[in-house]
Amino acid sequence: MERREFLTASLTASALALANQATAQTSSGRSREYYEIRKYHLQTGPQIKITESYISDALIPALNRLGIAPVGAFHLDIGPETPTLYLLLPSTKLETLVTAELQLAHDEAFMKAAEPFWNAPAIAPAFQRIESSLLIAFEGWPKLTTPAATATHGKRIFQLRTYESPSSQAHVRKVEMFHHGEFEIFQSAGFGQVFYGDTLIGPRMPNLTYMLSFADMNDLNAKWDVFRSDPAWNKLKSSPRYNFEEIVSNISNLILSPTTYSQI
Repeated sequence: MERREFLTASLTASALALANQATAQTSSGRSREYYEIRKYHLQTGPQIKITESYISDALIPALNRLGIAPVGAFHLDIGPETPTLYLLLPSTKLETLVTAELQLAHDEAFMKAAEPFWNAPAIAPAFQRIESSLLIAFEGWPKLTTPAATATHGKRIFQLRTYESPSSQAHVRKVEMFHHGEFEIFQSAGFGQVFYGDTLIGPRMPNLTYMLSFADMNDLNAKWDVFRSDPAWNKLKSSPRYNFEEIVSNISNLILSPTTYSQI
């Protein structure tokens, strides 16, 4: 084996070994979650029913058995590429999250329930494509928070926002803003803060993604008005550290509604 190949193999093995033996922690010792955001791109018609049944009856119960919970499942209401189903999969163990699909193949109950989805013929596939991103929770928000309305299946909507940055330095400064007051400003404005994640693997990096919850669109608009007029926000965003150049180059803003089987 050539030296370059040996070093590459050694580094890969070391990274996997580290991921297998440890979980990410904050500076205070709290475990930080990892998140997979998975998108099922669908086509209007039978695909939607097959995929919904698969996720509710096969996938979520099996993921829960692996310790991946609570699992969020959402319809895309406002945003590009509808119909699309979004899943949010949290775990404190990276290995569990990234090997879940391999583990599912050994789960007999899952394989039986998943049969219509897994064995859909090529001429009538169960989905168009699946996309996935891997994130790690912000140190200042290490674990997702489930909205209170979830327990009673109350009315709620979610906003999924992704901030892309023009450079790694700008990205670091944007993440820093959340830890230097933005969490508290969201809290003061009454937002339901679900999770904040830094993208480790995914498209259009560097970027971060976070999720907020609201009762409805009127509630969403009212709380953003409060946020934008908060003196603490205007002081934070005008800080020379954050406003001497653009630190966010693109924002993706999606409105999601929970499915009947969502655990978030």
